[in-house]
Amino acid sequence: MKKAKSGKTNSPFRYPGGKFYARKLILACMPVHHKYCEPFAGGSSIFFAKESVKYNILNDKDEELINCYIHIRDEVENLIDSLSGIYATKELHHYYKNEFKPKNDLERAMRWFYLNRTSYSGIMKQVNCYWGYGEKYSMRPENWPGHLRTVSEKLQNVELKNQDFEELIDILDDDYFLFIDPPYFKADQDKFYSCAFSRADHFRLNQVLYRNRHRFKFLLTYDNVKEIRKLYHWCTSMLDKEWNYTISRTDDQKNGKKLKQGYKSNRYKGKEVFISNYNVTEIKGIIPLKNNYNPCQLTLCESFPTYG
Repeated sequence: MKKAKSGKTNSPFRYPGGKFYARKLILACMPVHHKYCEPFAGGSSIFFAKESVKYNILNDKDEELINCYIHIRDEVENLIDSLSGIYATKELHHYYKNEFKPKNDLERAMRWFYLNRTSYSGIMKQVNCYWGYGEKYSMRPENWPGHLRTVSEKLQNVELKNQDFEELIDILDDDYFLFIDPPYFKADQDKFYSCAFSRADHFRLNQVLYRNRHRFKFLLTYDNVKEIRKLYHWCTSMLDKEWNYTISRTDDQKNGKKLKQGYKSNRYKGKEVFISNYNVTEIKGIIPLKNNYNPCQLTLCESFPTYG
């Protein structure tokens, strides 16, 4: 396998609940590390925003997501060829969602990538996977190959896993740094994700982190609710964090308008609690990698963030 590239690129996917807009705040809370793991990788926006380290693990329970990552890493030219000549249209979205039957893992990866890039907010759960592509705020198909090649370089030498988070964390070697971004405790996450995450899973996560708390450092991001704050009372740092973002889309749902040139909403605030088993105030944080941003490459909601 080729040597990993440490340069910055954005996630190849649009992903609900992704941390693209909060990445600077998150990186500022990370200690220097040489082993890195994301048990809930999803779109992996934080991994793509920082320097690669010696050992990198991206894990997710979603088998289709990991299959796509593997083909981007190992078979990127074949994946690009399979997407060649396929346009972003509502009719093709319907076809790949409802009629197309993949014959092999490469076709599974191609189908997943196409639907993810053309569905609203990258939601891949079948019942809520709706057409959501717009020329102005979505990455155009002609830009997919270049972006996929850049992502493939970044993924070289990255270990991709498809395991339950508890199994992974319990067998992980000592001294890893874990960035943990589970589904929200109080969100209706069944609408967004193909793999369910139950109330019991939230308690399982707390338990596995507690029993492994002396083996590695972790940073956990969650919805800022009293249940989570109480559950993680044993942690060292618990910080309230906010960031600003806007949502760019192809329709103005509030006023019922379809806009040819797209629609940029008012600014919103993301609000979470950042929880860690180390003192965040005593670290310098990680400097984000610099990149010449192309608005066609932004993930989830696809607009430029403004940090508060």
